[in-house]
Amino acid sequence: MSAPSQIPARTEVLVVGAGPGGSAAAAAAAGAGHEVTLLDAAVFPRDKTCGDGLTPRAIAELDALGLGDAFTGPRIEGLDLQGWGRRQQVRWPQASDHFPDYGSAVARTELDDRIRRHALDAGAAMVSGVKAVGATIIGGKVTAVQINTAEGPAQIEVEKLIVADGVKSALGTSLGRSWHRGTAYGVAARAYVESGRCDDRWMGSHLELRDGAGALLPGYGWVFPLGAESGLVNIGVGALATEKRPAHMALRPIIEHYTNSQRDDWQLTGPPVRIASALLPMGGAVSNVAGANWVLIGDAAACVNPLNGEGIDYALETARFAVEVLGEKDLSGLWPDLLRARYSLAFSAARRLAAVLTVPKVVPVLGRPGIRSAALMSMVVRVMGNLITEDDTDLIARAWRTAGIVSSKIDTRPPFS
Repeated sequence: MSAPSQIPARTEVLVVGAGPGGSAAAAAAAGAGHEVTLLDAAVFPRDKTCGDGLTPRAIAELDALGLGDAFTGPRIEGLDLQGWGRRQQVRWPQASDHFPDYGSAVARTELDDRIRRHALDAGAAMVSGVKAVGATIIGGKVTAVQINTAEGPAQIEVEKLIVADGVKSALGTSLGRSWHRGTAYGVAARAYVESGRCDDRWMGSHLELRDGAGALLPGYGWVFPLGAESGLVNIGVGALATEKRPAHMALRPIIEHYTNSQRDDWQLTGPPVRIASALLPMGGAVSNVAGANWVLIGDAAACVNPLNGEGIDYALETARFAVEVLGEKDLSGLWPDLLRARYSLAFSAARRLAAVLTVPKVVPVLGRPGIRSAALMSMVVRVMGNLITEDDTDLIARAWRTAGIVSSKIDTRPPFS
């Protein structure tokens, strides 16, 4: 385990949170010649509640960081979608200038620590086991960040601040971040199980999720192979919810039932272990994501796909964007404008569709015919994998952008506003 380094009195760039986004930001900023301190409340390696899946979009960002071949996870060809007695294996889209044609799955204990060490190799300093709890703001700028250490309270003076402290974002909240639960959010739990198919080339995705009594739930299940070296799969269940239709799900018994339902297919042995759950703000459903010299990235900015809770690719992307604008004098308007330009249309359309899927009767109406169509499932994989880009001009891409435009016009609170 890494030991905490000496806490500096000041730093040019402070990155709070050493998950994929924060560590990627620290690596990029240090590589660009900035003096960088990376701070996290945990001591690494540490676990994090997550499905551990890496889409081709996430792989592309890891490649850009120089870490494309740094992990032990299997090469995933696509999604094995199941529901209502049908099964469709859908490959990721053909490799393009933007994304490769494969994904992977890597436990967060490995993924996060490897990206963090990459940041240290690039020249960033690490402060671990220290929690950021507040900030001093003078003239609209953060001049110092207050921290809690084993020896008591202290502070670090900063010139620029990147906040990447996750879904709860304690520091972001102290800076005025507000999560709006009127749009769809996610509730999920994951566990690990030994599996004879731990090195499989397909991610299992079950669109028909039921509890032990057979009742249909407004959610989905997943099984992601983590490779022969680990011998494990990440197995989990997720549900969509809104303020009006909260998800009343006892996650532990549901994940245990779901695990038992997959024992034969995935050759599972032993009980699910390390069960952990999380609540996910999604689709840019937060306000106050930036100030004059600070920005929120990744999960802290609710940059999470509303249809499946995927956020690693967005964390890595927003880290890169944040470093690209680090030299700007005032980020308070520039950063939310950048996030809206990049993500607003897709997030608006996805969270509106997610809200519809919180109605239990809607799920089989859409799911039964959908799982029978290879073309529809291919579209689902592109949308769920965040694989539609601004450059795509095919029918699916145009339809998705049009849906986003229409959805945005009727949003009472657009993403990041």
